[in-house]
Amino acid sequence: MTHLTIEPSILYVGTPVALLSTVNDDETFNLAPMSSAWSLGDVVVLGVGASGQTAANLQERPELVINFPSPEQWHAVERIAGLTGRNPVPEHKRARFRFEREKFAAAGLTPVDSELVGPPRVAECPLQFEATAADVQFDADGNFLIIQAKVLRVHADHRIVVPGTSYVDPGAWSPLIYNFRHYFGLAGELGESFRTETPRAAGDDRLLRR
Repeated sequence: MTHLTIEPSILYVGTPVALLSTVNDDETFNLAPMSSAWSLGDVVVLGVGASGQTAANLQERPELVINFPSPEQWHAVERIAGLTGRNPVPEHKRARFRFEREKFAAAGLTPVDSELVGPPRVAECPLQFEATAADVQFDADGNFLIIQAKVLRVHADHRIVVPGTSYVDPGAWSPLIYNFRHYFGLAGELGESFRTETPRAAGDDRLLRR
């Protein structure tokens, strides 16, 4: 194995895509794609651009929904990737972005009422986390907001849930992955962690019960 020293412009080594829904100041809804997220317990840490509409919304109204699309929904994500809910469009975005208030319609996605927060869920996304921004801070360079979102409720398509449990079936659920600005789905399963709570039999796709 020979390694090269490189200077990539981005470091998206393969992270799940999320669609963040938030409430605008006129009580309409913003929907924004992002792929800088990781979870620890019931907190999801998000990184969003400091000049975008999502950042503005969460600093004033902390409720949000973190919606996770499946790989076949990448076209919907890409339809709003070049749109911003910020008006006027921030100067550094004007060459490639345009203003659009109706993001759900532009994406061809359906808003559905949440149960605990104001922003709607995306009906077509198999996983939806209702959450509140418990902590919002600027990153070290002041270009992004680092948001600790406390998850209040999880909604999952019944087809990806292990029957009779609250476990997501990793064999049925596949996130949309953003890999150096290209979209991917997951390949076949390679193995499982010793910490798994949904073990599988060797050569058997059915989930075992402990």
